[in-house]
Amino acid sequence: MTTTTQPFISEDFVLENDYARSLYFDYVQHLPIVDYHNHLPPDEVANNRRYANLTEIWLKGDHYKWRAMRTNGVPESHITGEQDDWTKFRAWAQTVPYTMRNPLYHWTHMELAKPFGISKLLNADTARSIYDSCNEQLQNRWSARALLATYDVRIVCTTDDPTDDLRYHQQMRAESGPTEGEALTMLPTFRPDALLPTADVTGWRKRIDALTAASGVAVTDLNSYLEAMARRIATFDALGCRASDHGLEQMPPVAERSTALETAFKQLVAGQTPTDAGVFEQLQGYLLLELCREYHRRGWVQQFHLGALRNANTRLFRRMGPNVGGDSISDLPQVHRLALFLDALDQTDQLTKTVLYNLNPADNEAFATMIGNFQGGMTMAGSIPGKLQWGSGWWFLDQKDGMEAQINALSNMGLLSQFIGMVTDSRSFLSFSRHDYFRRILCNLLGKDIHKGLLPNDLPWLGQIAANISYHNTIRYFSWEK
Repeated sequence: MTTTTQPFISEDFVLENDYARSLYFDYVQHLPIVDYHNHLPPDEVANNRRYANLTEIWLKGDHYKWRAMRTNGVPESHITGEQDDWTKFRAWAQTVPYTMRNPLYHWTHMELAKPFGISKLLNADTARSIYDSCNEQLQNRWSARALLATYDVRIVCTTDDPTDDLRYHQQMRAESGPTEGEALTMLPTFRPDALLPTADVTGWRKRIDALTAASGVAVTDLNSYLEAMARRIATFDALGCRASDHGLEQMPPVAERSTALETAFKQLVAGQTPTDAGVFEQLQGYLLLELCREYHRRGWVQQFHLGALRNANTRLFRRMGPNVGGDSISDLPQVHRLALFLDALDQTDQLTKTVLYNLNPADNEAFATMIGNFQGGMTMAGSIPGKLQWGSGWWFLDQKDGMEAQINALSNMGLLSQFIGMVTDSRSFLSFSRHDYFRRILCNLLGKDIHKGLLPNDLPWLGQIAANISYHNTIRYFSWEK
């Protein structure tokens, strides 16, 4: 039997026919990147950090890789423990061949190809030469902002606590101009999750002290809390923030203000735990609605990342804290509470532009149809195309199958043409290849449909749609037009 094998990570990677290749190369490949949700460290961007070696930039903080290494039997000392950086990198290199069909295998080799120009497969035999070559480039060429420039990243929106002083965003804004070859803007994103009341009263009380210090408002009751948050929102807004973000396992219930909520909040501020455990969700629901009304007043975009079961491994959490690979997909119901929450804002025409992300793929069609319920507004004037968005495949779903499933469900139940595309949702300066991955997958789906006769052979029109999804829709949605 004669077969033709496509080369791995070639120029035509993922692109299966000439239509897909034309859409990608003629309309999409050279578009800049706008990454409207990531977790890049603002200090490393502002200070243009240089990295000592590939382990430092590639493995530290990457819980995707940590999970794979643990699954492959690598001891924790070689992942997050006391071993030196070369030993940790070698352990990762030995793991990589076992990640085939996991997106890590694609991401790893895409990130070695760009920016490092390495086409060799990473494994135990090639580990040393790849490590040395990348380290030499990191020391002489690839600083944090040089990496962003080589990916042509124009805007990055970091994820920031309301109590952050935003000094690094101020530092970037105060610069006389971008570095050579750079056209970068870094903007903050308002992430207030840690300041919503939780059963960890002691920890929450410390965060409220930080809010008091940052805002200049002594937080003693619901009114002062909302005033303090409004001041922080104003500070973020002045530095170009145009979005909030919320990571919730499930939307809180819609709750109206009451004497009981006021009393419970004052108890929490005093360091006391209310007897009614249900009051925490009620407070979260009331306060989140009020924050969303403020976002609407500011014209911000609000984002809701829903469905992560965090810190499932207590031993790991106690030893290392959050975001270390002990999280998974939650199966809590999402639809009913989400509909009630969005409807509560829509009833008073205070539902701002909204991006919804689900982590459980079982919710794909539900989220694809949910956004259609709340498009437009109470008046015919000023309607926003794609006002509600179903965000790209996230976390466990930002792989080829997950992105294809999201795109297909959105196509069937909404308007793919209004989609605002991909985000990295990453802490890594090397993860921007995920935008290229997404763009190739999008063009390939469209190209296959042309080949099957399911779409017309109108490459200029479909190319414009692919370009809009990849870049232009996002610029318009966030009002970043130059």
